[in-house]
Amino acid sequence: MIEARGLTKRYGPKTAVDGISFTVRPGTVTGFLGPNGAGKSTTMRMIMGLDRPTAGTVTVNGRPYAQHRSPLTEVGALLDAKAVHTGRSAYNHLRAMAATHGIPTKRVDEVIEMTGLQSVAKKRVGGFSLGMGQRLGIASALLGDPKTLILDEPVNGLDPEGVLWVRNLAKYLASEGRTVFLSSHLMSEVAVTADHIVVIGKGRIIADAPVGDIVNGTQQRTVRVRTPHATQLAELLTRDGSTVTSDEPSLLVVSGADAAGIGELAAAQGFVLHELTPVASTLEDAYMALTADSVEYQTESAQIHVGHGATGSVPAGVAPGAPVQTPEGAQR
Repeated sequence: MIEARGLTKRYGPKTAVDGISFTVRPGTVTGFLGPNGAGKSTTMRMIMGLDRPTAGTVTVNGRPYAQHRSPLTEVGALLDAKAVHTGRSAYNHLRAMAATHGIPTKRVDEVIEMTGLQSVAKKRVGGFSLGMGQRLGIASALLGDPKTLILDEPVNGLDPEGVLWVRNLAKYLASEGRTVFLSSHLMSEVAVTADHIVVIGKGRIIADAPVGDIVNGTQQRTVRVRTPHATQLAELLTRDGSTVTSDEPSLLVVSGADAAGIGELAAAQGFVLHELTPVASTLEDAYMALTADSVEYQTESAQIHVGHGATGSVPAGVAPGAPVQTPEGAQR
């Protein structure tokens, strides 16, 4: 279990982490999300005793990391996969780590096999690909068979098979009653891996709840409508109080009305509909809504031109300046 209480970290005038409190419980996979600069890495470094808190406390399995007599058997961490002597082989790196805790060589062989490093175990780490470096970092975290795993971007650089492997590994470890705390920028992966989510923005906790609660709590229901009468239908829907966005003449994305109501309105006017699809919210939708005011590094929106300087037309009835939405539901 990981428990943070009033955890704060300041670097001069900048507050990176601002009095956060949360608990990561055993038996679940907890995702740690937030924009770049939100304080995720600083928080993980404080958990591991690599940064000293300015205020507050954080414990792992009941005590600060530095007070554990055998830290590798309590906490396994992947914070920086590149933090390895590049002249050593993967096997020798793991053996050196094992020697510091009296971990038998048999366990080194086990984690090498577990992480799929058999074919490169005797090769120098300096020649590893990004994905193989990640696997070695995970092998290092698993070496002491710890009760708690802290994994910062564990799927970074992995191929689809590797991503699936990390997902199944995290779930399996949690099913054994271990504490699994991981961060990732892949919302779709967190959605199918994590049971619980902690979201941080500008150094403060924005959300701390089960995945389903977070998705449902920020849900904005939308309906995709494709029709040759898009302009007229958009005007009627807007008049009734719905919000309509579009990125092509025949497609509308409607919020504030359900599919049945839109279908009945279209039928009453004799409008042909080629598509009428309710769109379910995703974790990414919820995350974007939660962190909209917490992104430190904002990008400016740009007009997207099609062909030789032409831009796509938008049906009448769509509010000027309304966000343009792609078919996948991501705002541009």
